[in-house]
Amino acid sequence: MPLGLEAASPQGLHLALGGDPAAPLAGHSARPLAGRTAAPILGTTRPEQAPASPAAAVPILALRTRAERPATEPPATSSRPPGSLFAGTGGGLFAPLPSRARPRSGPLRPLAGRSAVAQLLSLIASAEAGLAGYDAVQHGARVQPPAPPTRMTLREIHAWIAATPGQPHAIGRYQFIPPTLRRVTEIRGLGPDTLFTSEVQDSLALVLLEDAGLRAFEAGTLPRRRFMENLARIWAGLPLPNGRSFYEGYAGNSAAMTWAEFEGGATQIWPRG
Repeated sequence: MPLGLEAASPQGLHLALGGDPAAPLAGHSARPLAGRTAAPILGTTRPEQAPASPAAAVPILALRTRAERPATEPPATSSRPPGSLFAGTGGGLFAPLPSRARPRSGPLRPLAGRSAVAQLLSLIASAEAGLAGYDAVQHGARVQPPAPPTRMTLREIHAWIAATPGQPHAIGRYQFIPPTLRRVTEIRGLGPDTLFTSEVQDSLALVLLEDAGLRAFEAGTLPRRRFMENLARIWAGLPLPNGRSFYEGYAGNSAAMTWAEFEGGATQIWPRG
């Protein structure tokens, strides 16, 4: 059954990610912004701090997951750079990284028994965060955050970013870079004192899946191959059909899996997609 992201409820997001329908949800509040209908967030705020006032409404913007980049794919390079967690990105905050291989996470765990969306998020995370999961930090960050990301608020994460210019700051299971993190948290209506929990990260990643065409794909109006290519234009660790990252050679980026692995995982999730 297609995932209804247009009018998803907290219970709907919980079920989309494979939650127990009978299990109660943790306390949360939703503050969707004008201009975009988005599912409420499942996040929490620290009890000793009052939630921030609602952010101003923002329009739907074209996805910016990296620095301003030409529309055409970068030329092929003679050598294959290492896999990257969004290396060398955006807005003057990131510097090119030295060549350094990132350990692969190994074979994917069995996907049976979980929702299709949860399985897809795990497939993406295997290319982006590896074993570090929700507490992953870009390997090129010389100055690490003061605490595991899941124990930090958005305010604390942005303070770390501001205090450590000139290094990569991709963070979490889906390796959000600063411009993308700001955009998706605004869409979800999150205040600065929201904890960057696993539930919050999953809900933010759903915004990016929607950007890639998840609703159209599940409705049968977007081919699976095109949906996969759209995902590869969002996450640098995912390959295009030619096996290369859309950002291949750009500040050290390369695909962390082959197209056959990516396609095999997607086919396992949606056999008739």
